[in-house]
Amino acid sequence: MQQNTIDSTEKNDFGRNWVSSSRFLFHIQLFAFLAFVLGGCYGLYSMHYQGKPKVEVPESTQYTPKYK
Repeated sequence: MQQNTIDSTEKNDFGRNWVSSSRFLFHIQLFAFLAFVLGGCYGLYSMHYQGKPKVEVPESTQYTPKYK
């Protein structure tokens, strides 16, 4: 006669228990998404615009050039 009990290894198996595996995969996806967003924000912050630099322009290349 066959018994209708669930073995403890079968209950904790990742491939057989759909509810725990989907919860685990949801948390992995959430962690990966948050890590990606926070990493992108940090990358944008670390390479932000520092301001307008002072550039030396030769007088001969200006809109009204001055020659010697």
